[in-house]
Amino acid sequence: MIFSSFFGKNNIRRKLLKHTHSQVMREYLQTPFPSNKQLLNDVNIVSLDFETTGLDIHKDRVVSFGLVNIIELGVDLSSSCHQLVKPNQSIPESSIVIHQLTDNQLENGSDLDLVLPELLKKLSGKVMLAHNAKVELGFINTMCQKLYDTDFVIPVIDTQYLARRSLERQNQAYKSNDLRLFNLRKSLNMPSYKAHNALMDAVATAELFLAMVSKISPKYDARLSDFLS
Repeated sequence: MIFSSFFGKNNIRRKLLKHTHSQVMREYLQTPFPSNKQLLNDVNIVSLDFETTGLDIHKDRVVSFGLVNIIELGVDLSSSCHQLVKPNQSIPESSIVIHQLTDNQLENGSDLDLVLPELLKKLSGKVMLAHNAKVELGFINTMCQKLYDTDFVIPVIDTQYLARRSLERQNQAYKSNDLRLFNLRKSLNMPSYKAHNALMDAVATAELFLAMVSKISPKYDARLSDFLS
């Protein structure tokens, strides 16, 4: 508890708010994050997915993002959002094969300096949900540093981490491929979606998370702290 009070996300948020010179980041950082003690049912969660040109946060670019809110442990499809982002560089053919977004399609996207403030508004004061969240965290942090000279911080729930933790607690052997989003959904007899569409992946992650919650906390009385990465 002492560690949490000194190094928790809200403490980091306050420090960043104090030192940032960016109005965009001030607006993002001024809203407190939920307390770790809150019941999960009372926490607003944003399921987020990025499609990128690769996994190198320094040279690759985000080409689209999708998100959907989870409110009172239900997926709010009316909140769903899918946004194309101009990468301002040529897209590798190997990347196009994966996410099916061509240079011509991305020309209709928006520039990062217009997209990022809107994304931060949607995340402000929330908890971020992602599958293998280090990808989203790494890219958002790099973008915030580049545009606003400020680090990014947010509480995170990672469905890949939750799956790995569950398997290890049960002493079950697993392969890295078993932890992929759609293989985990298949293991829970959940319907399949088209992979590598940012909005579809965000919805798929949200549904997987809710299925995990029902197994981890059948009475739905768990605290946010039980799920944070």
